[in-house]
Amino acid sequence: MLEKGTSWEAMRAGFDWALPERLNMARQVCDDWAEREPQRIAIFDPDRGAVSYVALKSMADALALELRARGVARGDRVGVLRTQGAWTAAAHIAAWKIGAISIPLFKLFGPDALLTRLRDAEAKIVIGDLEGHAGLLEWGGAVLVPEEDRLPKGEIETVDTGPEDPAVLIYTSGTTGSPKGALHGHRVLTGHLPGVIASHDFLGQAGDVIWTPADWAWIGGLFDVLMPGLALGVPVVAAQMAKFDVEGCLAIIGQHGVTSVFFPPTALRMLKAADAVLPELRSVASGGEPLGAEMLDWGRRAFGLAINEFYGQTECNMVATSCGASFPARPGCIGKAVPGFDVAVIDAAGAECAGEGDIAVRRGAASMMLGYWQRPEATAEKFRGEWMLTGDRGVIEEGYIRFVGREDDVITSAGYRIGPAEIEDCLLTHPAVATVGVIGKPDALRTEIVKAYVVVRPGVESGPELAKALQDHVKQRLAKHCYPREIWFLDALPMTVTGKVIRKELKARAMAEKETER
Repeated sequence: MLEKGTSWEAMRAGFDWALPERLNMARQVCDDWAEREPQRIAIFDPDRGAVSYVALKSMADALALELRARGVARGDRVGVLRTQGAWTAAAHIAAWKIGAISIPLFKLFGPDALLTRLRDAEAKIVIGDLEGHAGLLEWGGAVLVPEEDRLPKGEIETVDTGPEDPAVLIYTSGTTGSPKGALHGHRVLTGHLPGVIASHDFLGQAGDVIWTPADWAWIGGLFDVLMPGLALGVPVVAAQMAKFDVEGCLAIIGQHGVTSVFFPPTALRMLKAADAVLPELRSVASGGEPLGAEMLDWGRRAFGLAINEFYGQTECNMVATSCGASFPARPGCIGKAVPGFDVAVIDAAGAECAGEGDIAVRRGAASMMLGYWQRPEATAEKFRGEWMLTGDRGVIEEGYIRFVGREDDVITSAGYRIGPAEIEDCLLTHPAVATVGVIGKPDALRTEIVKAYVVVRPGVESGPELAKALQDHVKQRLAKHCYPREIWFLDALPMTVTGKVIRKELKARAMAEKETER
């Protein structure tokens, strides 16, 4: 797909997606390898040890047979609510084997966040793990737990699908209203491979082992690490960290001989603060938010190599990357367009422009979504002519893409993209809250923290106790990483004439607060 030693420009010029007429990701990441090299290691699992491709196929086949026995058919949606582990990989593969659509779900989600997604997707069943699923009680649907349920034995033939057939439904962080489901076809993994290979300085070298502390429910964990690793025959380490810590990270890397890591920026900052040194790594990639010159310089000292930044979003991922093996990184930039992707900055009319504009990706990229689930109008709004809008502003300088800022209100915190609307909706369910506005406040460690500006109902006393109660309310109902780390109480919020909170004014207020704290 990409050839080491070939110039970046030549790889881009000679690239052709060449998608086959028939394509199923279950074959791509499991079946084909199980047939060619059955004993090749697919996953290092903390509970099962080294899991071969033939063992992974056996697990996926058993799940697929059970799903079919429970009435799951082609096109049905199957939730996957698990942490890192071989059964998690098998769950997605099993869904694809029978032509169903998998939905990655965070274990951090509370009841409201889970219900929103499961109901919107009209999920038929959820594949969970041994831990409790309080968030699923209100949903009331079927839950399959591989470790508990008695699964049938036997093989199942993977159904015949094409690149455009739906395979996975990944929910975005909603900036307005509820989160949207980005529906992807079986070509989505092929679309990720060029960027993943390049971001790890040509992943797939002899002895490569890949790991990320990022959750596999995030597109960054699922399609930037797990599935590409399986497709390329690179062993993937399953070692979810409930909370990232430097000592645990170093132990995982040392124990499994990890050579390639995708570190979210917050993890890199924590490693830097601890003066960690990891000279044994062959490649380090990072994405989710831009790294500065200081972080890149530290990376060269700590790892003895360049950290490769990459860029994309749930709707179309891995569209740009740095690749130290091919070209030098440029601080403040998010790399160059990956072979197979036409990335440009465009103006309001959809024409490419020389200066700052909207970062956009031309239609035809393999990792581009089929559309938003049951939202044709939202899908149409995502495009400007032949270009898919990322919602970010930028400039392209000598092929390097310089990120300027986000047009939307998504909060980037510790590598997570968090939609303020969902948090506002959650806070409004608390009896003390009249109105609320949520924004991202700049933070040295997390890039941004979630901050809520709250107007309480008449007769309610505001203060630290209520702030703590509101934080706990969000932690319990949504994901723990979504809770507002700061809450300020105001008499009124800035509003438009139509009653919408003007987040830009709240953002400016937070910026001013940050200045006074220095």
